[in-house]
Amino acid sequence: MRTLLIISHPEIIESGSQQYFLNSIKNQTDITIHHLEHLYPDGRIDVVKEQNLLKKHDRIIFQFPFYWYSGTPLLKKWQDEVLGEGFGYGTRRKPLAGKEFGLIMMIGVAEREYQAGGEELFTISELTKPFQAMANKLGMVYLRPFPVFQFFYMEEEEKKNTLIKYWQMLTMEKDISLATREEWLIKQLQKTAESTTETNTITFAIERIQENRDKIDELKMVLDEMFLE
Repeated sequence: MRTLLIISHPEIIESGSQQYFLNSIKNQTDITIHHLEHLYPDGRIDVVKEQNLLKKHDRIIFQFPFYWYSGTPLLKKWQDEVLGEGFGYGTRRKPLAGKEFGLIMMIGVAEREYQAGGEELFTISELTKPFQAMANKLGMVYLRPFPVFQFFYMEEEEKKNTLIKYWQMLTMEKDISLATREEWLIKQLQKTAESTTETNTITFAIERIQENRDKIDELKMVLDEMFLE
């Protein structure tokens, strides 16, 4: 699976959260990092180039700071010009149909405020309805959004856990079953083993994951037989 990470942030160099996440994936060959403000500082978007890039990827992710309950001005301009009638919709064949679409949003307000009775009143799911509608119109598969709340207030351990979820958002299959997560983790460990000397530790971790999976499969077989009797 190839992922196109479309980032819109006018001051990305000064953004600690953006740099934290992007530095962790800069060597990933199956992720294309596409920063709009860097590519189009004058706002003149190469529409054909962008459309061809979309066709070459399986999962499209928008990553942006949550400005006034929406994306940035350049991201909105990109949507208007690149996904317009004649490409995204309005023809018998939709080139983006079946591709996955998701959101990664950096949010400065605490998560508890995004609910009825909270300061922001509405949930993230409610506030991102326009993106859901866009994905539906294009025939895309909408993924569960990944909001990152108050990154700078996180403890180091929480940042690391959030980083793992970030990697999963970019590379893991939509199926969120335990087996899929285990398979994804094993692949990540195998990639890490290629660039580290701690191969024995990584091999041990992979073997433990596989052993646990075998035990779970055996228990499932026993339960299936019990219910069939």
